[in-house]
Amino acid sequence: MRKINLSLALVLLAGVAGSATANSLEEIITNPQIHLQIRPRYEYADVKDNGKSAGKAFTVRTALGLDANLFGVEGLNAQVEMMNVSNFGWVDNYNDLAGNGVEYDVIADPSQTRVTQANISLSGNGLTGIVGRKMVVLDNARFIGNVGWRQMPQTFDLAALAYNGIENLNLLGAYVNRVHQVLKDKKLDTGSVILHGVYKFLPTVALTAYDYMIQNFANHVGARLTGSWPINDLFNVKFTAEYAKQTDPSLTEENDPILVAGVVDPDQIEQDADYYNFFLGTNYAGFDIGVGYELLGEANDGATEFYTPLATLHAMNGWADVFLKGTGTKLGLEDISAKIGYNAGEFGKIVGVYHKFSSDAGSYDYGDEFDVAYRYPITKELGLLLKGAFYKGDEKVPISKNPILKNALDVNKYWIQLDYKFNAQL
Repeated sequence: MRKINLSLALVLLAGVAGSATANSLEEIITNPQIHLQIRPRYEYADVKDNGKSAGKAFTVRTALGLDANLFGVEGLNAQVEMMNVSNFGWVDNYNDLAGNGVEYDVIADPSQTRVTQANISLSGNGLTGIVGRKMVVLDNARFIGNVGWRQMPQTFDLAALAYNGIENLNLLGAYVNRVHQVLKDKKLDTGSVILHGVYKFLPTVALTAYDYMIQNFANHVGARLTGSWPINDLFNVKFTAEYAKQTDPSLTEENDPILVAGVVDPDQIEQDADYYNFFLGTNYAGFDIGVGYELLGEANDGATEFYTPLATLHAMNGWADVFLKGTGTKLGLEDISAKIGYNAGEFGKIVGVYHKFSSDAGSYDYGDEFDVAYRYPITKELGLLLKGAFYKGDEKVPISKNPILKNALDVNKYWIQLDYKFNAQL
């Protein structure tokens, strides 16, 4: 980590500290570390035959954060981060879901500025308590994530307690008061509880158990087995096996938002559905190959389907984001995928992923998708990403069983992105 002069640190902190002197700041803040991210991106989104023009956006994420120890107390730390998303008017022909460009296809990156993280933590004897606003990513972000792909991430206002005082065991419990979602001024007031535990019973194999009690929606209770098994110095097998049950919510509040469309009375929420996730892959001589199966099941004869409203959904079920809000049919989603990637070292990494989508109930074919991404490290701090997603819907699916796709049989998206990250200890 780079070192820079403390006097420069005080200049950077002057806007926050007001008239505080250098000595008083040094008494309050010790071992300060700053991080800066600048992420410009061009995005193209074309949803065919929906009556709208293709969306085109040039947006920039700028994030500036500070991590520091407080008052010289061991284990007492603070974290603050500000983030801005702007398009500068260069390329802004897109529907930002904030009332602008509604005649274009959606690119969910409206211009906005936000405090993305502001929290205090206290650690000691394997126990850490955290209060404030924080990004949270658990496991592969299927249930709880920061939606890091969008320019403005998702963050949580919470009080959390984590314990790692027993070897190979990590426990987390959190009460979430509010979720700040990616769109401008979009908040979800919620009294939800997160319980998560991981036990590593082999050096490369871990078992995770969780219960995500999302108020006015559902409980997600499940277990996840992940690991890798080295065959030799060049050959490695990776695996995932996961099951979860979506049940009626144990936490309801009449005055808070209901996350199930059309339901007014929390006592009437019925959300029973199953989730399965299996993956088997290998790394060999720079190649990364794998096959996956994920099922977000339907329940109650199409009355509902498994859904994860607090997830990083872009990373799931194809980068074209066709199924961000579920299938729209309540018949569930089956996703069979295969990927192949290659790590060329200093020349970058490339990966291609194929998805085949169908319903859980009724065996309807929703279509397929091919995704491809190439990452190239220009310098240690600066990276280039080229990425594309190409979804093709199945025209044979009856409109009555496929409302989400009836006007969008094909979706094409691609991105060109630079990502600069700088970290320094002051």
